[in-house]
Amino acid sequence: MVLLPFVSLVSFVFSAAGAPAGQQVPVFRTGIDLVNVGVTIADKKSNLVTDLTQDEFEIYEDGRKQTIRYFAAGDPVDPDHPGPPLHLGVVIDVSESMGEDMSFTKTASIKFLNRLLDAVDITVVDFDTEVRVARYSQNEFARVVERIRQKKASGWTALYDAVGVYLDGAAGQDGRKVMLLYTDGGDTRSAIPFHELIDLLKASDVTLYAIGELEHQPSSTKNEQRMRLTQMAEVTGGQAFFPMAIKELDSVYDKVVAQIRAQYTLGYLSTNDKTDGGWRKVEIKVVRRDGRDLRVRSRKGYFAPYKEKD
Repeated sequence: MVLLPFVSLVSFVFSAAGAPAGQQVPVFRTGIDLVNVGVTIADKKSNLVTDLTQDEFEIYEDGRKQTIRYFAAGDPVDPDHPGPPLHLGVVIDVSESMGEDMSFTKTASIKFLNRLLDAVDITVVDFDTEVRVARYSQNEFARVVERIRQKKASGWTALYDAVGVYLDGAAGQDGRKVMLLYTDGGDTRSAIPFHELIDLLKASDVTLYAIGELEHQPSSTKNEQRMRLTQMAEVTGGQAFFPMAIKELDSVYDKVVAQIRAQYTLGYLSTNDKTDGGWRKVEIKVVRRDGRDLRVRSRKGYFAPYKEKD
């Protein structure tokens, strides 16, 4: 298991090319006390709704109503009651297939990070045949920019391993965790298969936003790559975007940053005390007197703690 300690900067390499058959992939610690769920609310016209209170939310786990123990808006206005700390992750594809898009990717990731300078730290993951990761405090932002700008395209694409490595490191962080993924969408080297990656995403409390640069991909694979990136994002309560040109990037930034700023965090203690490791479905409902039809985006559930029987 790959572990990333919570320090200002740590680096290691995860080699997908050299992974032996049956290699153990990153897994998550199973002790869950407070179940935290990031929630984004929009109306029929996709306008974000940011003025909801705790009393207007209901949480159900496997159909049973839960009691909300923690509530915070994503961008609180009261300095005396700040929300949970924001941890950012940027996962950047630097494989050879990204050659034509590397300049686009570097500019995109730096501009995105410049819009969220209140994050307490930034984890940068870049990947080709190998996966490399480093975590920086916000006052080391210049080092983040330098790291990103130095990258050159080469090697294969260990996309799923890169996401798995980030998720494993993020599991030890408290607060809101947002990952932005830049890729051309095609995995060619990972030890983690796609279905296991989806389980890792479902087990995490990370919200994933994917930007897929698929314009140079063959039509025979483009649709599948688009569907996979969309599934990866939506299972976490995030969203996938597919800009066709750099000029579209600013509008994508606006949407992603707006969603991060508008995200609510709800926490509850599950009434189910079983430690069977089973999947628990979580449903968030909005109860509002004005009767507006609101759309809820959040992760769909989590895996319960697991403890072997004596």
